[in-house]
Amino acid sequence: MAAASSPAPPRILLAGDAHGRLHQLFKRVKSVNQSTGPFHALLCVGQFFPPEAAEGDSPPGDVADYLEGRAAVPIPTYFTGDYGPTAPRLLSKAAADARGFNPGGIEICPNLFWLKGSALFNLHGLSVAYLSGRKGLGGPGCYSQDDVDALRALAEEPGIVDLFLTNEWPAGVVDGADTSKVPPQVLDPQGYDPVVAELVAEIKPRYHIAGTKGVFYAREPYVNDSSPHVTRFIGLANVGNKEKQKFIHAISPTPASTMSSADIHARPPNATLSPYAAPAKSVHAEDTPKRPAESTDLQYWRYDVKRQRQGQTDGSLLCFKYTSSGSCPRGSKCNFRHDEEAREHCQRNVCFDFLNKGKCERGPECRFAHSLTEEAAARDAKPRSERRRVESSCWFCLSSPDVESHLVISIGDGYYCALAKGPLVPDHVLVIPVEHFPTTIAMPVEPEAELRRYKDSLGKYFEKRGKAAVYFEWVSQQSRHANLQAVPVPLSKAANVKKIFHLAAQRLGFEFSVVNPDGDANQGRELLRSQYDGKSGLFYVELPDGTLLLHIIDSGEKFPAQFGREVLAGLLSMADRADWRNCKLSKEEEVKMVDDFKQGFHEFDPAE
Repeated sequence: MAAASSPAPPRILLAGDAHGRLHQLFKRVKSVNQSTGPFHALLCVGQFFPPEAAEGDSPPGDVADYLEGRAAVPIPTYFTGDYGPTAPRLLSKAAADARGFNPGGIEICPNLFWLKGSALFNLHGLSVAYLSGRKGLGGPGCYSQDDVDALRALAEEPGIVDLFLTNEWPAGVVDGADTSKVPPQVLDPQGYDPVVAELVAEIKPRYHIAGTKGVFYAREPYVNDSSPHVTRFIGLANVGNKEKQKFIHAISPTPASTMSSADIHARPPNATLSPYAAPAKSVHAEDTPKRPAESTDLQYWRYDVKRQRQGQTDGSLLCFKYTSSGSCPRGSKCNFRHDEEAREHCQRNVCFDFLNKGKCERGPECRFAHSLTEEAAARDAKPRSERRRVESSCWFCLSSPDVESHLVISIGDGYYCALAKGPLVPDHVLVIPVEHFPTTIAMPVEPEAELRRYKDSLGKYFEKRGKAAVYFEWVSQQSRHANLQAVPVPLSKAANVKKIFHLAAQRLGFEFSVVNPDGDANQGRELLRSQYDGKSGLFYVELPDGTLLLHIIDSGEKFPAQFGREVLAGLLSMADRADWRNCKLSKEEEVKMVDDFKQGFHEFDPAE
């Protein structure tokens, strides 16, 4: 029988600065799509919105037609150039309506997605990183040091980034290239950014796409230091430019994740050395103001990761993990300060940045207190948002006084593990985001790799004990802080898990859909993440063979909160343990249970 052919690589259109000329842009996209398509997506770099202010309160002509439904965006379109006089007003509603972190973009109208801040997401199998905004003095339309640091943390993760989108060109990109026939704008020093040069040198994407210089330029591929693949830089002109410079370009790259080693190592004959062999001057946090944190209470914990790994601290800065939870897996090897007094202030909801730097740059957007006296801190914290009050009483937030930290068995950068309170069986584990997110499938891309490591480690731990893991998560509008439950079942019963979940579903009047018939659990989660709209309730279970079963919960459906546990209690003939409240242990018993687990898990713990 002939081997199955590989799927065709995705076909992607790239466009430069739209400057609000959306009718002209999408007319061209329709024409190209009809003649040489179909294309899967359009990626726009450079200034997307008009350079001039609109009259009155209505959006400028072209943009209004799409936002108000008089015109349709022909294919899924993603943009990074969130600046221009009209941009803040047009994007404020989309930002306010967005829930959680949206690495794949915030939809501002059908088929039009705003890539906000910086992140990494999967687009038809392609790994796409982006930095929105441009270098500036801070505020709307300017990227922040937090955005830059997040990308630097991503650069340390395994895997190859296929596409990197920025608005401005990287400083030095023409170094070592043949410039004898390039347009004069390419050699103009305006429009180059040294921060982008630093990032692309670290991320090492296969393609780097940028706009803003008003000219088309496809540089010769260059070889990356310490990486086998080459990078191709493409600069795109403005939409409708008078010089007839190319503003739309098509590519069809095979995702690096599916390429052979020989293809990844292939070097075109015209490849040059990297133009970034000598790193550009570093731009520090104080030189790049922070973007206001409209929807985050992260307290900047994520950006300690890079500095921890490189030891770039003088010991004067506080350790977020210790300050928020009272423990740090790095112990004496931690490059940050473990200060008990700071931890006490943090428990009273004092801002971590205020404790760490003596100031907080988020101003009124910050939801934490900015005083060390109890009276002032209490007064300062009272007006904070309802969300912050919820988090301060959340069972799973490490900074909450209600968290039962004695149940914690491992703390990573984006996730931590704890034994369940009132466990169904011994070694019943909860895998919990460090951040306050309602579901693990809405988490940013970076922690997903760490979740996989925890699942692999738990799988090895359970397998050594003759068991297999069943993972399940219930997501509802009332979900507060996500927890992915991992329940070990005897290997002799693993094959029956699928059957009993299907039977339970039939009794409740629904049928599960299979997310990943091939049983690839990682691919199944990626599909689940890409399809989740952030609004629907759902329940999914990952079977021991890696298959994911999914049920989308209708708005009026009464779905049992303990469904996953009840089903497994039936499988294990433990109907009396279906309710966790019937399985509570004393704190002394819980502490012993944790100690026993840690002794066996130590050799597998990815945080060690």
